[in-house]
Amino acid sequence: MQNAIQADPGVGRPRVILRSKVLQEGMNSDHVQAKRRRREWISLRPGAYVEADVLPTLNLVDRHLQLIEATVPLVDESAIISHSSAACLLGVELWQPNLRAVQMTRPGASSGHRRTSLHTFRAEVDEEEIVVLGGYRTTSAARTIIDLARHLPFELAVVAADSALRTGLTSIDLLVDAAERARRRPGTRQAHLVIKFADARSESVGESRSRVLISRAGLPEPELQFVVPNHLGIALGRADFGWPELRTVGEFDGAGKYGRLLSPGVRPGDAVFMEKVREDEIRDAGWQVARWTAEDLKDPHAVASRIRRAFERGRRSI
Repeated sequence: MQNAIQADPGVGRPRVILRSKVLQEGMNSDHVQAKRRRREWISLRPGAYVEADVLPTLNLVDRHLQLIEATVPLVDESAIISHSSAACLLGVELWQPNLRAVQMTRPGASSGHRRTSLHTFRAEVDEEEIVVLGGYRTTSAARTIIDLARHLPFELAVVAADSALRTGLTSIDLLVDAAERARRRPGTRQAHLVIKFADARSESVGESRSRVLISRAGLPEPELQFVVPNHLGIALGRADFGWPELRTVGEFDGAGKYGRLLSPGVRPGDAVFMEKVREDEIRDAGWQVARWTAEDLKDPHAVASRIRRAFERGRRSI
């Protein structure tokens, strides 16, 4: 779900069709209604549409970016894109995001509001916490992560924080500073917990979620991106998680490992075969291997039990 920061919110995506604009250009209301009735235009929000034939080509984040483009012109200029909407513009990876409404913060407003396509928060935003992306005033990466950490469940917030750290959008020091600025706002205690737990070495949503699972299960804290040595100290490969004192490594198998993140010219089938060869070498060197997938994460107890069984085998081999 990662998206690069774009210089122009319209570049690379279908244009948003604004009813007010096409009426100014000479189209009449009946023509607009006919387009909608024939489902040639699909509504993003009242008065804003996208062409139906391109809608299936948009992923969840791209659809939200379209909604941002359609919504910002209706909002007071003082409003700043924030929370999950800012995360989408920044390219922060999210897990199970609620992107039905554009999220914005309005400094000085009397209160926040929830509407179908717009959710506003009332909070102060320092000028240093604002960046301009694609012409939009947006909360900075650090402010965005802290806002998310204050409002989202812990696991979802960790996913976002790990992503922002991994891609260099922010740093622990900047997150601490942003949390300090928000110290009088609700949820700041959890924000500090997220900062303490976040780690740039988590390479995917699945690895971030796995770290939360491991911690909640009371398992020993693993070394991340652990380089696995053989008995001569020669590196056999790198594992997502390592418990060297228990001669155990853990691997989260996500689609990216055998799909979109492959090196040029490497086919998924080749990658699976190479991974099997690597795992055989690791096992031959006396290491236990626990593997799990995104589907497995739906049953945290089963994953934790799998890791514990690997620990027991590892203890017996020491």
